[in-house]
Parts: sequence; C-alpha cells; structure tokens
Amino acid sequence: MEIRTHQLELSTRGFTDIRDLTDAVRDLIGREGLQEGSVLLFVPGSTAGLATIEFESGAVEDLRAAIERLAPQGIRYAHDDRWGDGNGFSHVRAALLQPDLEVPVARGELLLGTWQQIILLDFDNHPRRRTIVCQLRGNFTADAQR
Repeated sequence: MEIRTHQLELSTRGFTDIRDLTDAVRDLIGREGLQEGSVLLFVPGSTAGLATIEFESGAVEDLRAAIERLAPQGIRYAHDDRWGDGNGFSHVRAALLQPDLEVPVARGELLLGTWQQIILLDFDNHPRRRTIVCQLRGNFTADAQR
C-alpha cells in the first residue's frame, strides 16, 4: 500500500459557508491514479468540519438551520468571555461535526452514494483561506498523470 499526501486550498466566507469538495477530490484521485483504497480528508483548525450531504440548496439550508439550533450564534460562550473573539459558536460547531472524513475508493472511483457529496463547513466568524489535507492510501496505477 502506498500513501500520497496533497492539499486542496480554497477561500471561504465563514458563518457556516458550505462548499462542495467532491469534484476536486475526484480530480485528485484521477490525477494520482488511485485505484483501490481510500482518501482521508482533514481540515486543520478548530472552526471547520467535513461531512457528506446531498449538495442541493434545500438540504444545505436544512443543515445550516440544524447547526444553528445545535450551537446558536446569539448565546453566551465561555470561549468568547475568555478570548473576546466572538467565535465560540464556531468551535462548538466544528467539534460536533469533526475535522476529518474518510471515503473508500474502488476501481478509481469514490464510493459515494448517488446523491452524496463531500462538503467543507467553515463556521468561523470571518472569511478564511482553508487547507484540506488529502491523504490517498492504497494501490495506484503506474501510468498516472502526476
């Protein structure tokens, strides 16, 4: 088994900005020639998370509303009292969703459901430049376009 590590970079707006990463991950798998194995995704930092969802406007809005109910912005957070940065809600949201996601790969394809996409959720209270670490693990073709 071989392991190859890459990074995806993107800008976000914060405040539960939800971005579809599926095509970028598919492109990376194709370029690297991963045939059998998995891709581990990880977002460094404590105010963002990764998940899967049907990436359509209704489901995305439902997810945003559910997150707001779980960890609302307009309440007191001890983190804000201590640091005064106003993003206590974003740390709680990120902890609930988690910073990592692993998806299996077979025959060079992500094994996602028909309506399932990989998403980044940025919860911070300002725009950010995010890095997503992508670790491809498994068997690769010898003739990949690297």
